[in-house]
Amino acid sequence: MQSLIQGFSKLSRDEKIKVLVEQQQLAPEIAASFQSFLHPKQQHLFNDISENIISNFYLPFSLAPNFLINETLYMVPMVIEESSVVAAASKAAGFWAKNGGFQTRVINTIKNGQLFFNWSGNINALNNHNKEIEELIYKTTATITSKMRQRGGGITGIEFKAVPNMANTCQALVKFQTADSMGANFINTCLETIGPELMVYINQHPQLKQEQEATVIMAILSNYTPECLVECKVSCPIEQLQPYAGGYTTREFANRFKTAVDIAINDPYRAVTHNKGIFNGIDAVVLATGNDFRAIEAGAQAYAARNGRYASLTNIELTNEVFEYTLTVPLALGTVGGLTNNHPMTKAAMQILQQPSAEQLMQVAAAAGMANNFAAVASLVTTGIQKGHMKLHLSNILNTFGANEVEKNAAIKHFKDSVVSYSVVENFLKTIRQ
Repeated sequence: MQSLIQGFSKLSRDEKIKVLVEQQQLAPEIAASFQSFLHPKQQHLFNDISENIISNFYLPFSLAPNFLINETLYMVPMVIEESSVVAAASKAAGFWAKNGGFQTRVINTIKNGQLFFNWSGNINALNNHNKEIEELIYKTTATITSKMRQRGGGITGIEFKAVPNMANTCQALVKFQTADSMGANFINTCLETIGPELMVYINQHPQLKQEQEATVIMAILSNYTPECLVECKVSCPIEQLQPYAGGYTTREFANRFKTAVDIAINDPYRAVTHNKGIFNGIDAVVLATGNDFRAIEAGAQAYAARNGRYASLTNIELTNEVFEYTLTVPLALGTVGGLTNNHPMTKAAMQILQQPSAEQLMQVAAAAGMANNFAAVASLVTTGIQKGHMKLHLSNILNTFGANEVEKNAAIKHFKDSVVSYSVVENFLKTIRQ
């Protein structure tokens, strides 16, 4: 049995690696690889991002061109490890740029914070004092919110709710606008400041105080932001869909596409994978711009189940010979704070996107999600997903089998018109190596 490691965080990087090698019996070449992925000039930036760092983990930083969004043309930076995502997004972006582009709008940008507390009173009584409580929290947080209010943000309201199935457990659901900031630290600081003052108010108010004093349980932002919504829409005459129709007529393709989307609306097994295709694009943009993709994923997946059953984030209409496809998704993104100001590649991503506001970034990310989902569904209802995906995955398979440049060139030529799979590529390499 391995022994517990004491004081690991206090060790130098070399000492951490030594402990790792000894305890896990790593091969020397793996230990040596940690050094090769350190940044030669800016490692200090990466050392400040996380803890117990021994190296860096590289992912490709790619560009998807030709995104026409509300009449503005973007090159969209994408960070993702999955083959075919960037290619699919680029192809779809080019197609829609010739057919009206992506029409996007931000519906709202409200974010939520939650202050949970023990209290045995009637929750309606708290809401009856809402105006007075709002004035209290505005005053209590005035110093914290001053700069945010100058940028058009701040606290916008408060609502009290009982937590279902938990006696005497309540929450103050506080609404925030955080301008171009992601706002996590701002929201949490406000909530932790509000908590003690709100408890004093409740415990001293003659109409609210109970025999047992109200006490704070916890204060934390919510990554569920069902009001921080962006809509992305593409539409064109059905006859314009020929480049994606494969061997079908454009009307047949449109009908098959609609059927696939309707399945995702009504079947949760399909809906999860359907929405995953959306997040192939969204997550890639979120990562490239230094935003929190875990928060975005969690909030959007909850939104997909907002009606009590998990369903597609997209809807489709075929009317009057027009194909109209719409994505509505919560995206609480920011363009200032966090990694957006510190990581050199996120800075580059923001410049590539022409220094967008938070609302503009929401729209770009939504368009990337729409592009990838459209491309995926189009493939599914025509040639199938594997043909294009595995072609682009060929390079990864060849690297897995240690192919040299001559072998790679031969494989690329051979598989130009052949089905790609791990076993088939392995057999091909064995044959040419013999």
